[in-house]
Amino acid sequence: MKVEVQIDPRLEEPVIVLRAPSPTGEIEALAKQLREAALPQPFTVYRGREAVRVSRSMVLRFYTEDKGVYCQTAQGVFTVRQRLYELEEELAGTRFVRVSNSEIVSLDRVAALDLTLAGTIKMTLEGGTVCWVSRRYVKKIRQALGL
Repeated sequence: MKVEVQIDPRLEEPVIVLRAPSPTGEIEALAKQLREAALPQPFTVYRGREAVRVSRSMVLRFYTEDKGVYCQTAQGVFTVRQRLYELEEELAGTRFVRVSNSEIVSLDRVAALDLTLAGTIKMTLEGGTVCWVSRRYVKKIRQALGL
């Protein structure tokens, strides 16, 4: 099997193309591995001593409180063993956005926005959780939401 890498600065994201003279089990297995690697990986969060896998689509927000980092879903609040800046790096380029120094929110789970307050944005997430966008992040949030 021949492997070739081509760098093209015009591309916005990597594209992988498999070319083969005929379909084989090896090609199908490789294609499956590549598809699975491209899928977003679930997070491992903790409830007490129990480790739980949570998909990204379930997460409402990540936040810090009392020197701990937490993950809030519709099923409850879980402890996260990563720092908020590590989560922000991992989630870069996704629909998760930092809204303050202590919070990262899933834009897909925002139910309502209140823009009436001068200089800040009040976000209401699914389930009624309220988050405040700090002034430092307002411009970034407006761009992400197309406001």
